[in-house]
Amino acid sequence: MAKKKDNTAEIGFEEQIWSAADKLRGNIDASEYKNVVLGLIFLKYISDKFDQKYQELVEEGEGFDEDRDEYASENIFFVPESARWKTIAAAAHTPEIGKAIDEAMRQIEAENNKLKGILPKNFARQELDKRRLGEVVDLFTNVKMAEKGDSRDILGRTYEYCLAKFAEAEGKNAGEFYTPACVVKTLVEVIEPYHGRVYDPCCGSGGMFVQSADFVKRHQGNINDISVYGQESNPTTWKMATMNLAIRGIDADLGDHNADTFFEDLHKTEKFDFILANPPFNLKDWGGKKLENDVRWQYGTPPEGNANFAWVQHMIHHL
Repeated sequence: MAKKKDNTAEIGFEEQIWSAADKLRGNIDASEYKNVVLGLIFLKYISDKFDQKYQELVEEGEGFDEDRDEYASENIFFVPESARWKTIAAAAHTPEIGKAIDEAMRQIEAENNKLKGILPKNFARQELDKRRLGEVVDLFTNVKMAEKGDSRDILGRTYEYCLAKFAEAEGKNAGEFYTPACVVKTLVEVIEPYHGRVYDPCCGSGGMFVQSADFVKRHQGNINDISVYGQESNPTTWKMATMNLAIRGIDADLGDHNADTFFEDLHKTEKFDFILANPPFNLKDWGGKKLENDVRWQYGTPPEGNANFAWVQHMIHHL
């Protein structure tokens, strides 16, 4: 019974975040607004993870609490003092809250090469209601997520929950970054990626990898037994995927930039054990004429007006 109550509390937190964040939206376009919410979740996540390790090092008393190597060795992002959540929380009810968050994002990127150019830095914009932004910051600050379990797990589910809600809001256009979790889960259960290399050539926000990792955990496997590789052409979606996987503790190779899979294959020489993907079906303007003699088309040249056969052959080529 206690467990059921705990689960309800966690789900409630996800809904609380969405409800508060929804008020924040105002007149901002949904596709832009999601970067604000997801960026804030990510900032809270890396701050939590850093603080947890920081406290451990302080208690050890060896003076290593500001040593970057101590964090890097455990794949924890280093957060400079002026970018930590306590600084954000202290500025929650000031007109400068947006600038404080933007500056924190810049400092974190400067300290962590993996995050360079990834984090949103648009919180100071005029159209973002600073009072409501402060309320959302308060919500993160006041809910003691660690008491409900692993904060990474809760924040990860909140990130996924908000992705799903954004997909609902954006309707048809959401397919570019989100495949419903039930569909992804079914694909993963069919393929059973227990160990080996998993690839998604059009990875969206990274749902295939999240479900693959969850599958391994559910079957008492080791998440380190799978390696994940992906690619995404949309720059905003590529950044979302990078943050989503970091929150889940999944070390993935998505290339060092967004790129068109057909024209700039970032994993050109790689072969994979599993390929999980939901490509954009019936893509008309994919540039097939310029790729007529591509090495991937071993079963025939795909038609110019539809990329489906090109996607299938690209995947076979990498298996």
